[in-house]
Amino acid sequence: MSLTSRSLLATMISLALYGPAMASETPALSEDVNDESAAVNGAPDHLEMVRGTCLAPQDQPADPNNEPITVSADTAEAQPNRKVTYAGDVVLQQGHRTVAADTATLHQPENVVTAEGNVYFHDGSIEVYADRIQSNLDTEDSEMNNAVYNMTCEAGRGEAERVTKNGISYYRLKNGTYTTCPPGDKSWQFTASSIEREADSPFADLYNARFEVADVPVFYLPYLRVPVGDQRLTGFLYPSLSYGSRDGFQLETPFYWNIAPNYDMTITPKYMTNRGLQLNTEFRYLTEAGTGHLRGEYLGDDQESPDGDPRWGYNWTHNGMYNQHWLFEVDYSKVSDVNYFADIDSNIGEREDNNLLQTGEVSYRDRYWDSTLRVRNFQALTPGVSSNYKLLPQLAFNYYRPDMPYGFDFHLNSHFSRFENDADDKPSADRIHLEPTLTLPYATPWWSLTSEAKLMYTYYNQDFNANVDELASLEETATRTVPSARIHSGLYFERDAWLWGEDYTQSLEPQVQYLYVKDVEQQDIYASYDTTLLQTDYYGLFRDRRYSSVDRIAAANQFTVGATTRFFDSEFIERFNLSFGQIFYLNSSGRNLDEAGESSPNYSASAFESDFNYDDWLFFHGSLQYDASEDVMQFANAAVEYRQDDVFSQLNYRYVSKDYIKQSLPDNDQIDNYTEEGISQLGFSTGFPVYGSLSLRGDYYHDLTENQMLEGQITLNYRSACWMISLGYNEYMKSRSNVNTQSAEYEQNFSISFSLIGLAGATPASLSNADGGNAIAYGRPFYLNN
Repeated sequence: MSLTSRSLLATMISLALYGPAMASETPALSEDVNDESAAVNGAPDHLEMVRGTCLAPQDQPADPNNEPITVSADTAEAQPNRKVTYAGDVVLQQGHRTVAADTATLHQPENVVTAEGNVYFHDGSIEVYADRIQSNLDTEDSEMNNAVYNMTCEAGRGEAERVTKNGISYYRLKNGTYTTCPPGDKSWQFTASSIEREADSPFADLYNARFEVADVPVFYLPYLRVPVGDQRLTGFLYPSLSYGSRDGFQLETPFYWNIAPNYDMTITPKYMTNRGLQLNTEFRYLTEAGTGHLRGEYLGDDQESPDGDPRWGYNWTHNGMYNQHWLFEVDYSKVSDVNYFADIDSNIGEREDNNLLQTGEVSYRDRYWDSTLRVRNFQALTPGVSSNYKLLPQLAFNYYRPDMPYGFDFHLNSHFSRFENDADDKPSADRIHLEPTLTLPYATPWWSLTSEAKLMYTYYNQDFNANVDELASLEETATRTVPSARIHSGLYFERDAWLWGEDYTQSLEPQVQYLYVKDVEQQDIYASYDTTLLQTDYYGLFRDRRYSSVDRIAAANQFTVGATTRFFDSEFIERFNLSFGQIFYLNSSGRNLDEAGESSPNYSASAFESDFNYDDWLFFHGSLQYDASEDVMQFANAAVEYRQDDVFSQLNYRYVSKDYIKQSLPDNDQIDNYTEEGISQLGFSTGFPVYGSLSLRGDYYHDLTENQMLEGQITLNYRSACWMISLGYNEYMKSRSNVNTQSAEYEQNFSISFSLIGLAGATPASLSNADGGNAIAYGRPFYLNN
């Protein structure tokens, strides 16, 4: 088991380091004995002030050995060429170090310093109690007897029968212990009959090392090497045990390999009773070219697989910078088969739209321009040919020039892209896009006006099968030039308001935008190389485009009006806001989606947003989009949360109509297989202490449309001062390919985790969820602008 800087060794070696340092300062005390160094009042009061206190490293002197030394004692007696003795409440101070003892004596000519009787030492981060400290100032051999220590800036305490220092480089501790449990708590501790360390070594050697629970030895190692300080060391990490209905009992025993200061690897054998033995590895590196990791998973004989072939997956990520201008990013993943993630719990790679992403890019950035070369491939995770487009490659160039004459800003966005697709009914294409934009911003504290003009030019060279009916209108070579203009203006008003018996400041922020985009024929261009419809919430009403990319540029001749009101309390904390907006179309161009006819209304759906914060313990967030012409709700979401100290409860809801889903998804011919009436889901999350150190966390998500559970989990945590245990159960929907003909399949997981607080980086967060890797994590759903 690898220990960290909080290990037994790190703490016990600190005793050896500090003990001799205390004694080595005593010559400065004894060379000049006078009345000012003795009988100083208030010494015991100083000890009471420093006991148990923590002094941060940045507050400590850079070189404490050069700090002045002061001594207080009841009496001081000097015998020339023999000894100098301080007696009675002896307190020595040097910088942030404090030493107290009943007596302190310098023996001459042996040049040996001895402090005896109730010896106490404190240096800001550790305090030590001992019977006796002795140090030879010539050889620097030192010894401390019956030492008891306590870490003051972090959890950790222990004792040693003897601490010895041989010369300036070798330390030995006899019968030492270490635990993070408070005094009187013997839940666990490490013990060793001997601990040895070279002064400059980052490691130390433990002999006859034992781990004890309630004074009962649990495991024994005749020899163990552990790190001192924050150095990493090869060794076993905490194992984990869990149970799932899919994989059975699962045991993971990670092994950490410290290859070099900038390389390491974690090797984790994972045994699953239903599947067999899986080997997982993660290699991390840090070089001048950047940082990254390689993850791999290998299951040689999947007992649940009908063909018995090996199953594997790997991922490589890299992020780097060179010469402050060049940036590199890679995220490449691959798995053995399309059902890998459905069958095996895995964290390999990034998944999007049931595809495993394979991306890479290199960028160069300068003051006024940047350029990026990007590739995007993928591995389909469904049987058959995927309709997703590969980007092989894309070269983007952007030029920025702010603060031009007369206050104008100029920028040019451009790119060349190559799109490829394996499906026979999808075209491939080369696309060149240029988008110069001229902006004139103007702003005062109460009014702003931004004018913008742009020209969008796009060239396509398309390769497609002309026999496919859906592609019959396309042209092999197509160009499109679309000018647009936008004027956006906003006002800011403010007044004093009186609500609920308190003073508030209310703001009113109306805004209006005129947008014109020329209506240009685009039927000869395929619409979905990398383009999807953007969600039109309140803030989306003021965008200058309806689609995410340039394959479709929606025409517009419209005004957007909206307003936001906010309430701030006396401390200028925003407590409430409400926003409303709508688009009004001046003609049929861009009025709605392509399938809309002339009978469509001359206004868009109304969008609302609202947040509420009551006294920092009750919160609400809600948004909706309502189409008055059809008298339908297009989408909505809401969350209400109670949060006080360690207690929180959150109820959330989201709704998306089926028609809105069809408008948003380009390939929606299978939508009836997934939902009958759209999305209507209710969720609940809560966490609270049950009793004492016992706490509970639970989540539940339900599909109201299909009347079935999506996911539920419950976790019970117990945390003492120095150890913690977590029991968890999780159940989630595994798959359901057709809501009309197939019932949902569920996966159940049970897990148990145990951790020693203060060792191996264990934190409460590491035990917060027992979800099998699938739970929907809790997150604060909204933030007001404080």
